[in-house]
Amino acid sequence: MAMQVGSPEGEEEETISTINTTPLVDVMLVLLIIFLITIPVVTENVPVELPIEENQPLQTKPENITIAVDAEGSIFWGTTPLADQQALLERLYKVAVQVPQPEIHIRGDQETRYENVNTVVQACQRAGIVKVGFITEPPPRG
Repeated sequence: MAMQVGSPEGEEEETISTINTTPLVDVMLVLLIIFLITIPVVTENVPVELPIEENQPLQTKPENITIAVDAEGSIFWGTTPLADQQALLERLYKVAVQVPQPEIHIRGDQETRYENVNTVVQACQRAGIVKVGFITEPPPRG
């Protein structure tokens, strides 16, 4: 800590108008130490055994239906392009009444907007499709 003493001649010098940051740094170090001590107490978790992720290869059944959404937001039933959402709904209504009901697999392009894939999911919900899944690329092995 710095301390200023008067001049030997006894003259008053002009006052120093700078901020002394030493007490600020002391307080910040104390707060940092307190936070470092209390963080492990706050982050305690209930001990549970979490499931281990397993990638299962896609088992393509002939009754499964693949709906693709490309980067521009166009919707494809298999490889057939659909004109609009109404065409998608009509096909989904026909599929929803089949017994057993086929699964719908959605392949969304990585560059497409989320709302384009959400349109397909909402159409499946409206039609009463029970099983909807997303097809993704497996993570790289390494």
